[in-house]
Amino acid sequence: MSNTIAQQEEEFGLPVTPEPKPQAAFRPPNMALTTIGLALASFMQVLDTTIANVSLPTISGNLGASANQATWVITSFAVSNAIALPLTGFLTRRFGERTLFTWATLAFVIASLLCGLANSMGLLVAARALQGFVCGPMYPVTQALLISIYPPHKRGQAIALLAMVTVVAPIAGPILGGWITDNYSWEWIFFINVPIGIFSSIVVGRQLKGRPERLEKPKMDYIGLATLVLGVGALQIMLDLGNDEDWFNSTKIVWLTVVAVIALAVFVIWELTEKDPIVNLRLFRHRNFASGTLAMVMAYSAFFSVGLLVPLWLQRNLGYTPIWAGFASAPIGILPVLLTPLVGKYASKFDLRMLATFAFVVMASTSFYRSGFNLDVDFQRVAEVQLWQGLGVALFFMPVLTILLSDLEPHEIAAGSGLATFVRTLGGSFAASLTTWAWNQRTTVHHARLTENISAYDPSMQQTVAALGQGDLQRGAVMLNQVISQQAAQIGFNEIFHLLGILFLVVIVFVWFARPPFAAKMGGGAAAAGGH
Repeated sequence: MSNTIAQQEEEFGLPVTPEPKPQAAFRPPNMALTTIGLALASFMQVLDTTIANVSLPTISGNLGASANQATWVITSFAVSNAIALPLTGFLTRRFGERTLFTWATLAFVIASLLCGLANSMGLLVAARALQGFVCGPMYPVTQALLISIYPPHKRGQAIALLAMVTVVAPIAGPILGGWITDNYSWEWIFFINVPIGIFSSIVVGRQLKGRPERLEKPKMDYIGLATLVLGVGALQIMLDLGNDEDWFNSTKIVWLTVVAVIALAVFVIWELTEKDPIVNLRLFRHRNFASGTLAMVMAYSAFFSVGLLVPLWLQRNLGYTPIWAGFASAPIGILPVLLTPLVGKYASKFDLRMLATFAFVVMASTSFYRSGFNLDVDFQRVAEVQLWQGLGVALFFMPVLTILLSDLEPHEIAAGSGLATFVRTLGGSFAASLTTWAWNQRTTVHHARLTENISAYDPSMQQTVAALGQGDLQRGAVMLNQVISQQAAQIGFNEIFHLLGILFLVVIVFVWFARPPFAAKMGGGAAAAGGH
């Protein structure tokens, strides 16, 4: 394509645009150090999406804020991050991937420092919003940089490394956040980012100095930017507040939904017709990118639901503390860590669609197994199921990421990764809201069904209530209601996991819409990986 453009320019007497140097030929002086710097920055950024969750009660208490106000610590980060992610393509075109990564990481350090120094809830929420925005491009750009600096036969390992970060960091966040808050103070959940971010930015900046950058001067698409900010902001806030506001029974939620639908509709139409859009939605013209992104969104949403529902269930139904709920959930990250080098090295020898299919079968099986849980399940059994689901997770992210990036041009990878991560993030937000809402709804339905045949005039029921309350009928009635509520919640939990199992199986269909080769453009002409 570039040769054609140069010939046309020469034919019409225009100054010939110099050909950019190939990025694929660049190798940093120390590959291992560069990889560590990039991986640490991504781990730090993904970790911060969940590290503050278990610390909210402490934070609100120390800053004199209510529990509802404290939730904005999470919401502000999620909203601004969701807005920034699809801007990655525009920003890399304007500043270059190395420069964008370095300055975004340093800005993240400053925002983290401001979070730790905040002495009021308003300042903390503002700092978290800044933190979420500046870290938006970090993960997609890391993906693009790793792919560009690794030789074709090792790029699977680079993608597998990022896949591991995506899985492990959100799991480690609540555990690390709870431990730091209990043993030190909540400010340190933000201060720990400072040395890590400085190290990563300096290392990557120096190691990638001299790397060729494909720089442009795209004009600012103000209408696209405004509709993106308005639409995504309203949608994310609506999803975060929906359960607390009783969804569409709230005027606030109705108005947020109207604003989100109108703004996003205008955004999509405008970006598809704009000559130089701020978000390149035309990337979905690539078959593998479209089918891979759809599979990633559906699978990640189901995976996110598992990660949200299991700890909640352990705390609400089984009486676990947040830390022990984290320990019971944590084994899901063990196999991804252990298997990442093997998956990265040998995955290209298999059809990536077969690997993804096997992964989703494993994840579906563990979901169906959880649908048979009851209130007597012990810690070991919960942890074992989490461990086996980790096998599916280890074989899921790398193949699907490779598939969705496989038919993008090299200069489209950062934009494609940002767009796919943005859609995946929105999918996770939808999953969080819908899963919590569905569990509450099904609990209410089953509570009503379980109490249908209970009568205060039934002698056997009177004896049961008296026995539960040790002669105190009022206390016994309260205890009976608690038992019924726990059973209703358990039935609802089982139903949701049965549905998640079905969803994992449905995702397999979309994986097979992709077509090989799955590494031709990323591999710079190397043999296609996983396409046989």
